[in-house]
Amino acid sequence: MYTIDETEAMLDEIAEEMPQEFYQELSGGIVLREEVKLHPKNKVNDLYILGEYHSDSRLGNYIAIYYGSVIRNFGNFSLENYKAELRKLLKHEFRHHLEGMAGEKDLEIEDAIDLQKYLKE
Repeated sequence: MYTIDETEAMLDEIAEEMPQEFYQELSGGIVLREEVKLHPKNKVNDLYILGEYHSDSRLGNYIAIYYGSVIRNFGNFSLENYKAELRKLLKHEFRHHLEGMAGEKDLEIEDAIDLQKYLKE
């Protein structure tokens, strides 16, 4: 299992790989939160929120990554695979940010479809 400090260092490294343009209007940056966050529609404590994009008039735009949720899902992965999941997660949240700035909702629709598939299982 990876510590929150190790995870933060990996996220920092991955964040540096992202094009600078991605950070436009991301005034709150990337925040790593310690908590485990269950999706409100989870059926048996098995659907975790790994990250979220927030657009807040007071706090600005920011990406929150939930360390506890990430560890529950990927904590036993090899270092290479753990970093790959963090990279995929961060790219996903950046896509929410970029689509939000462009007035697009394609990823929101994809996420809603994925949730409906989960609920039907």
